[in-house]
Amino acid sequence: MSIITLTTDYGLKDHFVGALKGKIVSEFQEATIIDISHDIDAFNIAEAAYIISAAYSSFPKGTVHLIGVDIELNSENQHIAMQWNDQYFICSDNGILSMLIQKNVPQKIVAINIHDRLPSEATDLDVFVKIACHLAKGGLLNVIGKEIKKIKEVTELQAIVQDNQIKGYVIYSDNFGNAVTNISKKLFLEVGKGRTYEIKFKGQTIKTILPKYSAIGISSNYPLKYYEGEKLAIFNETGFLEIAIFRSNPDNVGSANSLLGLNYRDVVTIDFKH
Repeated sequence: MSIITLTTDYGLKDHFVGALKGKIVSEFQEATIIDISHDIDAFNIAEAAYIISAAYSSFPKGTVHLIGVDIELNSENQHIAMQWNDQYFICSDNGILSMLIQKNVPQKIVAINIHDRLPSEATDLDVFVKIACHLAKGGLLNVIGKEIKKIKEVTELQAIVQDNQIKGYVIYSDNFGNAVTNISKKLFLEVGKGRTYEIKFKGQTIKTILPKYSAIGISSNYPLKYYEGEKLAIFNETGFLEIAIFRSNPDNVGSANSLLGLNYRDVVTIDFKH
């Protein structure tokens, strides 16, 4: 099976996603196309990186991930393809891949250089489709680009450690309105070393990270419904700190966005006791 996944900020109202799939099957009819998301906020590379990081490990080796977010080729951003964890990622070198792999070393990265082999009217998306189909057919990275060792790093939205504090940012709000940060459980354990801590944001504090949402029901004297609307923190299934409202619903109970005021790029800190 040759799988090509699609992650874009194109939305579903316009023709772009349908046309993209048409280009792929025209190039490679046997490809299995799977949508990860087409609702990434426009040009939001942090959100794109989070969505890809949350999804890619569910796919088998050899899967090709086409990331259509901020893909225009220009003097600042070249087109790149990366092999990492035996999967392939195609995108613009705009920081998405550095946020995805963080400090891990990929197997290989190439700067795509096939643009002059395509018709003059070919778009950036046509280039990505050509590369995706080539790799899905078992083609090599060396054929479509020159190997490079460094990619653009985005540091402004990376969690940082300052003395006894981790400073992170909200990078994504999910369908339930939960605020996902870029603070990983791995970093939390490395820095915390079992110490007590406080999570702080927007003038509010949370002192416990729960193992799951329903763990907020600490008293057997009250049903879980009693806790609806209470704030909590967990490490979600992708291993990132999430600030949530128990049984949140943006339409009635409320969400981390509406009740706590947490939005994209807002600061969230974890302060550890000495």
